[in-house]
Amino acid sequence: MKITRSTILAFVIILVAASLYRLIPGRPAGFAPQMAMALLGGAMIKDKKWAVILPVLSLFISDLLYQLLYVTGVMPVLGFYEGQWAIYLVFVLLTLFGSLMKRVSLLNIAAFSIAGSVIFFLISNFITWATGFGFGRPQTFEGLMLCYSDAIAYFRHGGLIPGFGANFILGDVIWAFALFGVYFLVERVYVRKAALQTSNG
Repeated sequence: MKITRSTILAFVIILVAASLYRLIPGRPAGFAPQMAMALLGGAMIKDKKWAVILPVLSLFISDLLYQLLYVTGVMPVLGFYEGQWAIYLVFVLLTLFGSLMKRVSLLNIAAFSIAGSVIFFLISNFITWATGFGFGRPQTFEGLMLCYSDAIAYFRHGGLIPGFGANFILGDVIWAFALFGVYFLVERVYVRKAALQTSNG
């Protein structure tokens, strides 16, 4: 899809909402919209530059707000931390992965969301292991497996349902349906409004 006024409006609404959502106190851990933003950008914006910029910008804005609130003592969570570049890199890759969605359908949204969650899990934790950030496991194959095991245990404590192993996947699927739905709703409302203005003019 080309960059139009309605496309920009839809993404601005989603970007702001997604950025602010991450600041809600007590929200389920890992239940965040950024992965779905990456898929949406990749699937709906054919200009790869903007497809990458929008979800990464959403992530950066929320991280910046986190950092400001941390510095002022309002929240205990750092916005910027060592090794964070890996998360941004993964989101760029997920955006490019989203561009492979040639037809937007309920089945494709669900499939790409699940695959995106798995890709994020595999790549982000591989980088965590390879760089020595986070779990600090040894640089061996066994250490890599231990790192993934640590991450699975963490995933089980996050998300919507405590103890449910697919929490992060479930959250990503829900957010993907929500964001794609909002996008098409804004597009439809804007196009209908433009059509009415044209007919009345």
